Amino acid sequence: MSEAGFLERGLLIGGVELAAEDGATIDVINPTTGEAFGRVAVASESDINRAVAAAKDAFVSGVWSEMAIADRSAVLHRFAELIDTHLEDLFRLETRNNGRPITETRAQVARLSGWYRYNASLLLADRTSVVPMPGPYHSYTSRFPIGVVGILSSFNHPLMISSKSLAPALATGNSVVLKPSELTPFTCLMLGDLADEAGFPPGVFNVVPGLGPVAGKRLAEHPDIAKIVFTGGTEPGRSVSIAAASRFAKATLELGGKTPVIIFDDQAIDVSARGVAFAAFVAAGQTCICGSRMLVQQSIYDEFVEGLANQASKIKIGDPALPRTQLGPVISEKAQQRILDYIALATEEGATIAYGGGIPTDPALGPGFFVEPTVLRGVGNSMRCAREEIFGPVAVVIPFADEDEAVALANDSPFGLGSSVWTKDVGRAHRVAARLTHGIVWVNDHHRLDPSSPWGGVRESGIGREGGWESFHDFTHVKAVTIRIAEDPIDWYGGDNQRLN
Repeated sequence: MSEAGFLERGLLIGGVELAAEDGATIDVINPTTGEAFGRVAVASESDINRAVAAAKDAFVSGVWSEMAIADRSAVLHRFAELIDTHLEDLFRLETRNNGRPITETRAQVARLSGWYRYNASLLLADRTSVVPMPGPYHSYTSRFPIGVVGILSSFNHPLMISSKSLAPALATGNSVVLKPSELTPFTCLMLGDLADEAGFPPGVFNVVPGLGPVAGKRLAEHPDIAKIVFTGGTEPGRSVSIAAASRFAKATLELGGKTPVIIFDDQAIDVSARGVAFAAFVAAGQTCICGSRMLVQQSIYDEFVEGLANQASKIKIGDPALPRTQLGPVISEKAQQRILDYIALATEEGATIAYGGGIPTDPALGPGFFVEPTVLRGVGNSMRCAREEIFGPVAVVIPFADEDEAVALANDSPFGLGSSVWTKDVGRAHRVAARLTHGIVWVNDHHRLDPSSPWGGVRESGIGREGGWESFHDFTHVKAVTIRIAEDPIDWYGGDNQRLN
């Protein structure tokens, strides 16, 4: 298993690699060079139907859904071991495909197996509950898998974003159809290969690259999909939600964000500037939780902007395959132009560029899709650059006067995925965290996650959670079982009419 050379892959359906029914393929571009380094089959609606049918057949057969939980857990642990064994192939291929610096990709992918081990362990640790129903009754709950799960993952973290839902979906006995982004399909296909080697029965895990408006739309709308998981923009997420709601299917939607980063004047500027530079520029700002909206106490505003601009100037831009690189390209030429357009719009709205703002001039970078880490000052919270998700290495810096204004500004957004607070005052940290209306809050850090911690947002950042028991149980249905334990039979119409329900 290697990531070298020109790659060509098909669709993984029912344990077999297949061409698309209509023979369609798409070139996959390396964003560092702007050139194709592989080609992948593109699923049509018909191919999605084939994949869902294979998943449903596997589910109904009981080969996985009814497998003893100890045996199912063992397969997940073998899968985790194989991921660790092939770690280098996975992170090198992911860097080649999405342009994220290899040091970042290695650090993220190295944690991937933990999601499968954690959910395999939850499977063995889960317990049912006894319900205290009055009268001669023994009442308890149990859970059962929901069926076929569709996962629509994004380009920015293909392995991690897929695994956050794939792990609990498989652990709870469901079958899965995963549609990775057509921009970054290869590591998810490699994951499918490893799943086959780990011993997942054919049809339990299917991988079908395809275009969102065709394959993604069909997967979201398919009547046999019991739950759909989508990571991506808010507007396509809205369409996915409507499709799921029309048939009362479950949905977890991890959508856009405009994460506020609140910096108080009691925190050392060199500490906060270094920390929030990571928040803003990791993965070239292409994360839903990108700390792109910095709220800085007025008393330190100028000094902080200078410190952040200084941090941005030190970031090493280059080939993401090299260990020294700290900022790679964005995913595509289209994305590059969108980011540059937002920077131009910000200056038209009155913002000024404290650092960056364009394409790096280093000729060694060649035709890749690079954008300088950019810091914008003089920004108001009502400007478009402060309210809309740019999805690139752009940080806007907004002043605030006091704690109340900081919280008001942070919550004044259509999004509500995450936020971070930078302060040395423990009491303030707890006060502000309690008042922020976001799904995730970090204090003196950013972008930290764990399989045991629920991840998700509110408002236009989506619904549902990934991680923890919250996610694990959402891939099941709960069943209430009530058993009458009285010796005498029930006879409502013969006189036993003291209790109706």
